[in-house]
Amino acid sequence: MTIALRYAARSDVGLVRSNNQDSAYAGPHLLLVADGMGGHAGGDIASSLAVASLAPLDGEAFGSHEILQRLERAIETARLELVRRAREDAELGGMGTTVTALLRSGNKLAMAHMGDSRAYVLRDGHLSQVTKDHTFVQHLVDTGKITPDEAEHHPQRSVVMRVLGDFDLELSPDLSVREAHPGDRWLLCSDGLSGFVSAETLERTLNDVPDVESCAERLIQLALRAGGSDNVTCIVADIVDLDDVPDGAGPYTGVQVVGSVAISRDAPTVAADGPAARAAALLAEARATVDALTAPASQTSSTLPGSAPSFEDVLTMDEVLPPPKTSRRRRKKAEKAARKQARAQARAQARADSEVDDDEPRFRWVWTLVTFLVVGGLLTAGAWWGYRWTQTQYYVGVESGRVAIFQGIAQSAGPISLSSVIETTDLEADSLETFVANQLDRTIRATSLEDARERVADLVEDAQPTTKEGTG
Repeated sequence: MTIALRYAARSDVGLVRSNNQDSAYAGPHLLLVADGMGGHAGGDIASSLAVASLAPLDGEAFGSHEILQRLERAIETARLELVRRAREDAELGGMGTTVTALLRSGNKLAMAHMGDSRAYVLRDGHLSQVTKDHTFVQHLVDTGKITPDEAEHHPQRSVVMRVLGDFDLELSPDLSVREAHPGDRWLLCSDGLSGFVSAETLERTLNDVPDVESCAERLIQLALRAGGSDNVTCIVADIVDLDDVPDGAGPYTGVQVVGSVAISRDAPTVAADGPAARAAALLAEARATVDALTAPASQTSSTLPGSAPSFEDVLTMDEVLPPPKTSRRRRKKAEKAARKQARAQARAQARADSEVDDDEPRFRWVWTLVTFLVVGGLLTAGAWWGYRWTQTQYYVGVESGRVAIFQGIAQSAGPISLSSVIETTDLEADSLETFVANQLDRTIRATSLEDARERVADLVEDAQPTTKEGTG
C-alpha cells in the first residue's frame, strides 16, 4: 500500500475585512492552516511566518518515527521567529496565529494544533472533529459550565486562549500521530468556515462533492453566503492508495499556497451571490470610486451625439429621385428656384457650422456634467445601500484605551469611517488578559446590539477578580 494525498486549498478575504490574515499551505506531505491575529499589521505577518517556518518539512526526507519531533521543532522555530520580528518592530507586538498542521510520512500522519482553527475527518460518510478548540468557551464546555449548543452562541466564543505568538506565556501545541486510512477525507479550516457553516452542512458537502477543488470552492461560497464577516480558508484532502489508482491518474503533487502568504493575497472576495455579497460589492464599489467622485470629471469627446446630414448628402439623396415630368417653362422656373434654394441652404449650413464650432465647449461641458451626474447618482445609490447594510452590524473594540461598542464595520471608504462608537465602558483594555486584549484589537463581532452588550458584560465580569487581586 502506497499512501498519497489529493488536496486543494482555497482562501477568501471575506465580505467585511480589508485584508486576509489567514494563510494555508498544501503539498504532498504537509497540510497547514494558520489564522493570524494582532491588528491590521500583525495577523497576516504571523500566519505567513508560520507557513514559511513549516513549509520546508514538505520537502524533507525522514522516517515516520520522527515526524512528530520534526513538526514540533518547526513550530518552535516559527514561535522564535515571531518573537524576533515583534522585538524588532514594536507595532507587531502581541501578534500571533493559530496553527493546525498535518505532516505525512508513509502511512502515518502527525498533527499539531493550537487555537481555534480546526481539523475534521470524514470516514464512511460521517464527519468527526479531530481537534479541540483552545478557546475560553471550549474551556467552559470542558468544565461543564455550558453545553456545546450554548457554546455555539456564546458571546465570547471567538476568544482564543492558546496560539503561537509573542506572549509571556509558555504555550505548546497539541501533538498526536495517527494512521492514514485510504478513503478518508480531511478538512482543515479557519474559524471563518467552521464559525459560519454548521457541522451538518460541512458533512453533507464533503460527502456530496467528490472533487477536492470543487468541494473547497463550495465550502468557501457557503461561508460567504452565511455572512462571511471573517477571512475564510480551507484545505480539502483525500487519502488515496496509489496501488488502486490507474496509471496517469495520480494526484497532483505541486504546492498550493493561499491567503496572506500567497501572491494573490490582495485578491477581492469571490462571493457569488446573496444579500451579504451584494452589500459587500456595493461597499467595495463605493470605496473604489470615492476618489473619482471628488476628482475633476474626465473630458468627453467633442463630437456631438448626432448631426444633421450635410448639404452634399441632401443633394445626393435628391439625385436618386426621378425628375418629375413638367413643361420646359416650368422646368426652368423650378431649376431657378432650386438654385436659389440651394444657395440659401449653403449659407444656412455655413452659419450652422460656425455656430457649432463656437458652441462646442458649451456642449462638451453640458454632456460632461450630465455624465458625471448620472454616474455619481448610481454610485451614490450603491454606496447608500452598502452603508445601510454596515449599520446593521455591531462589534466590540477599543476606543481611547477603553472597551467600547461600535455600530458598523471596522473599515473605511476613503475618508469616511463606516463605524461609530455608540457605548463606552469604564473597563480599560490594558486590564484584560493578553489574549483577550488581542481579540479586541481584531474586534469581536456581535450579532446585535444586545449581543454586543452581553459580550462587554462578560468581559467586565472576567476582569473583576483580576482587579481585586491587583488592589490587594
